[in-house]
Formats: sequence, structure tokens, C-alpha cells
Amino acid sequence: MEKEDKRIYTLSKEKPAKAVVKLGVPLIAGMFIMVLYNLVDTYFIGLMRDDYQLAAVNLAYPVMMVMIAISNMIGAGASSLIARSLGAGDSAKAEHTLTAGFVLKVVNSAIVTAAGILFLPQIVAGLGAQDNTSGYTSQYVLVLFVGSIFTMGSYTAGQLLRAEGSVKQSIAGMIAGTITNIVLDPIFIFTLDMKISGAATATILGNAVSLLVSLWFYIAKKTLLRPGVKYIRPTAEILKEIFWVGVPATLETLLTSAAYIVNNNLAVAYGELTVAAMGIAQKIMSLGNYIYQGFASGTQPIMGYNYGAKNFPRMMSVLKAGIMVVSCTELAVMALYGILAPLLIGIFSDTAEVIETGSKVLRAIMFILPFVGAVSMCRMSFQAMGKPVYAFVITLVRQLFLYVPLLLLFNSLFGFDGMIWAQPVTELIMMTASVFLLYTIIGKEQKAQDLS
Repeated sequence: MEKEDKRIYTLSKEKPAKAVVKLGVPLIAGMFIMVLYNLVDTYFIGLMRDDYQLAAVNLAYPVMMVMIAISNMIGAGASSLIARSLGAGDSAKAEHTLTAGFVLKVVNSAIVTAAGILFLPQIVAGLGAQDNTSGYTSQYVLVLFVGSIFTMGSYTAGQLLRAEGSVKQSIAGMIAGTITNIVLDPIFIFTLDMKISGAATATILGNAVSLLVSLWFYIAKKTLLRPGVKYIRPTAEILKEIFWVGVPATLETLLTSAAYIVNNNLAVAYGELTVAAMGIAQKIMSLGNYIYQGFASGTQPIMGYNYGAKNFPRMMSVLKAGIMVVSCTELAVMALYGILAPLLIGIFSDTAEVIETGSKVLRAIMFILPFVGAVSMCRMSFQAMGKPVYAFVITLVRQLFLYVPLLLLFNSLFGFDGMIWAQPVTELIMMTASVFLLYTIIGKEQKAQDLS
């Protein structure tokens, strides 16, 4: 069987649990490598024994989230349409959509760079930076904006590769980029004495390598689909479909980023070292986050392909298998975090206050893990089906109507200890609502098909 046929077989006929693991696990492995971008920056900056620079990296993180959000507008929208087009047997439309994704990515990154440099002081102030962290945050964020074409391009290219089932190709770019970042971080931070701006520069160059590797797979014709000059002008229909799914996906990430900023601004009231401690805990948590995100992203092309093929029973089977796999895996991760919290925080800081606070935060937010995987899988499934409104409603309710109000309420009632428990409570509620909504929608579509 040819390689391309194997990819289609995985999407269409592989046993549900095996298909979820087959597409999810390589992606998780790649994401574990990718998370080292932030962990490596945090580790090497921590070696300078300057907790304010650690705090600045955490304060700057929403900027990266916004870049990912804007990339996601193109990547998620194009990926959904590519998978559905493949499921419907329309490879020409899939390649046209792929080409449009790359063109739109270049345009978006140019806008982000210009806007970021122009409004840099206002952005840094809005992130919650204060006297001791403002200068460091500004240095880090400026480099991120200058190199946004590489960060956003790397993220989008990975999504487009995964849309056709080329998961191994997508993680190859992640691995290459992360290795580059690991090698360059100590050189730029210490040898060239660039400090925090050196960490940001290494991150940008790592993303540049990641993007080049992803593009090489297309140039070398090792992908199922390939962009073409004849598709350089996207049709109105393709643009409409990309933005129909992509814009809500972007709004979801922007809402998450806004909630993150609210969280940081509340934490600042407890001291800038608290911000540093929370930043370390959240970065360690990102290892657990990438597990559910990897399984959800791996499931997305399967759901999109089978929705395009109108194979609703398989969609239901894949969803059940995916939720079971991700929930069991995250329970094991949660147990490790609970046992090893002080040791893990201590890797990045030897300040007693940072270790104590970071351990408390990690042992609270780890309770999201058994629930958030199902929420993410449902949200990704709606995007794959070309029903972004439902995906956006999940995020809107989750961030705007539950998490932020609970964050403010718990902070007001119980102080810092209450604030860090707002997210686990939110995810427990959202898991029940999200699974019920997705099962209901798929059931209705299957019933309508049976009656037609």
C-alpha cells in the first residue's frame, strides 16, 4: 500500500482507538519537544538568578498566544476545509485551500509585525508589566514581533500538514526548531550577553528552522497535497469557508489570552515573584496541556474526513475512544504533578518563595487535566465539521461567562488560594456541557441522513 493510501486508511477505516493514538501520540511527542521552547527559555533565564526576568517571560506569553490565535484563523479554517474536501474526494479543492493558507499566512504576519512595533509601549503596559519587569518584557516582546513571520508560519504549516494526515512531517519541523532553540539559547543569553532578548532571538530562529523544514516536505513532494502557482488566487468560496471556521477559532484563542492577562494582573497584586512562580507552574502544566491538545489535534482530521464522507457512526466511535484515551492519560500526569511539584518548580528557581507558591499553583491547576481533554476534543471536532459557531460558544462560555467571573469571585472571596482554583471548577462544568452538545449535534445529523 502506498504511503498516501495509508494516510487515508487511517482517517477512514483504522480502529478508532488505534487511529486516535496513531495520529495523536506522534503529535504529542512533537508538542513535548515544542514546549521546550518556553521551558528552555525559562531554564536558561533562571540560571541568571533574576526572578524579574522570569516574570517578564511569563508576562510576554500572551503575545505568543495572540500570534498563535491569528495563525489559527488561517490554519484551523484551511485545515478543516482540507480534511472535509479529502473526505468528499475533492483533492483539487484541498490543494487550492492549502495554497490559500500559505498566502494568507504571509499577509497576516506582516500586519502583526507592523502593529506590534507601532504599539509596543501600550502592549507592554497592557500585559501587566510594572517597574521591575517593564524593560525586560519590552525587550522580549519586540523580538517576538520582529520575527512573527517565522512563529506564525511554523504554526500554520504544521496545521496544514496535519490536515492531510502527515503528522510525522509536521513534528519533524517542531523537533528541528526546538533543537535549534536549545543550542542557540545559551549562546545568545550568556556568550553574546543578550540576556532576555537573546532568549527571544533563539526562539525566533528556532521557529524559522521549523518553518523551513515543513516547507521542504512540500518542495520535495513528500506530502499528499502540494501548493501550486495555479491556485495562488483563492476563490471567494474558499476564503469564505476558511474565515467561517478560522475567525471563531481565532476569537477562541484571543479570549484565552485575555483570560490569561486577567489572571496575571490579579497575580501582580500578590507580588511580582508570585507572577514568576505562576509562570513556572503554568509552563510545567503545558506538558500536560500538550497531551490533550495533541490527541484533540490528531482527532481533528479524522472527524473532518468522516464528516465530509458522512460517516457519522465512525465519528461517534472516534469521539468515545478519544475521550477515554485522553482522560486516562491525563490522570496519570496529574498524579506525577502532585507528587513532584516542589522538585519540578525547583528546576527553574532556587528562591524559596517561588518554589512554595509555584508548587501550590501546580497542585491546584493540575485538576483541570481529567476534564479539559474532553472539552478540547469536542471543540476541535466542531471546527473539523465546519461548525465553528458551536466551537466558539464553548470557548465563549468557558472563558467569558465562567472562568473570568469565577476568577474574580474566588479572588475576592478567598484571595490567591481561591483564584488558582477557578480553572479546575470551570473545566469540570464545561466537560459535561461540551460532550452533551457534540453528541446531540452528531446524533441529529445522523438521524437526518437516515430519513433522507
